[in-house]
Amino acid sequence: MSWFGNSEPEPPSGPSPMDLAKQEVDMYSDLFTKMSGLCFKKCVVKMHGESDLNVGEMSCVDRCVSKYMEAQEKVGVILKRAEESLAAQQGGVGGPAAGGVPGVPGR
Repeated sequence: MSWFGNSEPEPPSGPSPMDLAKQEVDMYSDLFTKMSGLCFKKCVVKMHGESDLNVGEMSCVDRCVSKYMEAQEKVGVILKRAEESLAAQQGGVGGPAAGGVPGVPGR
């Protein structure tokens, strides 16, 4: 027990930084898995005996990855705007300014 009446400090509210980091790693892992599967299926039409991709396949994969990442970024911006709009309608409860976690709606 401390001298000021508190027996233990209060744990921080919300998810821990380690939980947020694990969530982020899972998110990027999922993004990579989906993107590589989609682009491989789209660009590598036939399996050939070579271990490397040919020039056409490489340029296709490059364009596919670029477009996929661009689309993900646009979706992220739209979702962020929608979340900010929702937070503003609810009076700002749960957003980063109210002590919440950025990118995670208040609960």
